[in-house]
Amino acid sequence: MRFARCLSAFITFVFVFTFSAQERPSIETNEDFHRAMEELSNWGRWGPEDELGQANFITREKRVQAAGLVREGITVSLAHDVVQEDAVDTSAYLNREVVRVSPTGASDRLSYTGSYHGTIHSHLDSLDCHIMYEGNGYNGVSFEEVEAANGCPRGSIYAHRNGVITRGILFDATLLPGRATDEGWLEPGTAITYDDLVVLEEIQGVQVEAGDVILLHTGRWKRREALGAWPTSEGVAGYHADVAYFLKDRGVAMIGHDMWNDVAPSGVGDISLPLHSLALVSLGVSIFDNLDFTEVAEVAKELGRYEFLFMASPLRIEKGMGSPLNPIATF
Repeated sequence: MRFARCLSAFITFVFVFTFSAQERPSIETNEDFHRAMEELSNWGRWGPEDELGQANFITREKRVQAAGLVREGITVSLAHDVVQEDAVDTSAYLNREVVRVSPTGASDRLSYTGSYHGTIHSHLDSLDCHIMYEGNGYNGVSFEEVEAANGCPRGSIYAHRNGVITRGILFDATLLPGRATDEGWLEPGTAITYDDLVVLEEIQGVQVEAGDVILLHTGRWKRREALGAWPTSEGVAGYHADVAYFLKDRGVAMIGHDMWNDVAPSGVGDISLPLHSLALVSLGVSIFDNLDFTEVAEVAKELGRYEFLFMASPLRIEKGMGSPLNPIATF
């Protein structure tokens, strides 16, 4: 059965590479990137005041459908342990300070030494304000408006205060033939493209639909545990910018990754984090960074299915530009 799936996936890859890749515009240069920012734009699609972008595809019916995926009652955290020590890949770490210990109880104080955004903490980016392109975030929120409001005036993390509940799909990139190391991870700099996602659909027996959250497992945390932290300047395995076309074609609501989502080097001229701009600013697709799919990949493999009920609960922070969180997959 596994051989048949791999053979079928190889045939799919050949077909996709030969035909669809020729029809779809490439994103390899600065000019390609700027063109894609324009042609993929969802600005105004759901009205000038829209704060959700493609999360509008997460309808009531979609949530009910996703709830039907709960069969075994197995829950798995999709967040990594909160890092409390400095390392070469930490943009900041959590400073946990005990402020009281007594016979009646104890308490502590939590604070980050810098922003939770970056390369280490599991978090969700706000849609309109975290990333901007030519001075504007999604749907035209300008940096001047953010500055004047002292925060995100529209499309902040507060827009998701009632939670993100939909179908989640794990794309386990370590299953791609010939891509992973024997130890089970992708080496830094490995790009996962639109065509790779199509191949993974075949391997994993799943089809992405509108309103889904797609999550890319590259084995980042397994590699970090085995070899230690490495500076991001040495590269990061992740999505290639052309995945933006996949997001538009399939109506993907949100994306996630075990690092910052973009492959590095990006392979797109001198553009850094092009998918962040394409997803957040142009498409209106929110991004989960630095999640941990080590355990969920094992559960998915054991059960033989890579779809599940996905639930994430950002903090209720008005004007917030993102939120740390602990998403849960339920099978």
